[in-house]
Amino acid sequence: MKGIGFQTKQAALDSLNDMTAGVTPIAEPELQARMEKAQSYMRAHNIDALYLNAGTNLKYFTGLSWSASERLVGAILPAQGQVRFIAPFFELGTINEYQVIKGDIHAWQEEESPYQLVGKALKELGIAQTATLAIDESTAFFTVDGIAKANSELNIINGHHVTAHCRMHKSDNEIALIQRAMDMTLEVHKAAASILYEGISTTEVEEFIEQAHQKVGAPGNYFCIVLFGKASSFPHGVKDPQILKQGDVVLIDTGCKLHGYLSDITRTYVYGEATERQRTMWQHEKTAQARAFEAAQIGATCGDVDHAARSYLASQSLGPDYQLPGCPHRTGHGIGLDIHELPYLVKDNPQPLAPGMCFSNEPMLVIPDEFGIRLEDHFYMTEHGPKWFTQPSHSIDDPFGLDK
Repeated sequence: MKGIGFQTKQAALDSLNDMTAGVTPIAEPELQARMEKAQSYMRAHNIDALYLNAGTNLKYFTGLSWSASERLVGAILPAQGQVRFIAPFFELGTINEYQVIKGDIHAWQEEESPYQLVGKALKELGIAQTATLAIDESTAFFTVDGIAKANSELNIINGHHVTAHCRMHKSDNEIALIQRAMDMTLEVHKAAASILYEGISTTEVEEFIEQAHQKVGAPGNYFCIVLFGKASSFPHGVKDPQILKQGDVVLIDTGCKLHGYLSDITRTYVYGEATERQRTMWQHEKTAQARAFEAAQIGATCGDVDHAARSYLASQSLGPDYQLPGCPHRTGHGIGLDIHELPYLVKDNPQPLAPGMCFSNEPMLVIPDEFGIRLEDHFYMTEHGPKWFTQPSHSIDDPFGLDK
């Protein structure tokens, strides 16, 4: 097996270098353009303002990185005018430090209602009490409920149409950040495969992947799934760690963040000599992934891409649809500031593919009580069709194409 189990952990770490040079975070001009695009959409659809809660939507439009909690931190983007922020008074110093796009901050004391402050901010923006307010789709229910009760005349709608309209189509700079994050994680995958030995635990591999991601310049793992043997048939893992044995299927799914943008790559191979059944299923997975990529053309739908993978698997008596043995989940998801975001490559999704959209391609095969095979790479749409971020796994015996 090429590239698997041939060196120590230290040697593998020593082979890695910081890969973050030459890429830059999203700058203020691009943030301004994003807000203007959202505002244009809101005006065209009679939406008066968009509330952005702490999280990736707030970061996407304003550059402010802040985690959601029970205390309201957010921003109001009016269809016309300047963005305004809402935050606890005691956080003002920190908020000011983290702001990229500057704007007035409406501050609330601990005993005050931040939800009433939303209404006050809208009034100061010249927005009527009966206006239509779109609320960021990731906002917790208690916040939506609080805003609604404190501003009972507002027409509150789901803001995902506004946010998705902007976020689904990545800019060249976003694609460059995702590309570098993917490059980093692929090198980590190669290093992780190289340190395997009979008796190693999944926990040890996860710890190594954390160190390896740090070595290539990431803060660490954004997530990490390492599965051996039968456990690989559970797409998102099992409760207990496993110990590697000869002939085990090895499934590793991991990713990192670079300036907020994510990588997400899965590789599956066998430690030792693969059986004929493992080889056959691995090849079916690779072919299904290729069929999905070939179907991903401008004007095709997300559902068409899923159908291409799923129909191939059905022709090999796998499935049909989501039945097992076969592929129990969608073919792919969007990616960007969130690991899973719109649009999704799922059955019957009518969303047309368009330039700038980014997707995972992972029509995983689950063979219950035996093993699972997931090959996951991402592609982005250009005007001429799909382009891989990372080249798919080469073969079950040479997963990283070292003999190419």
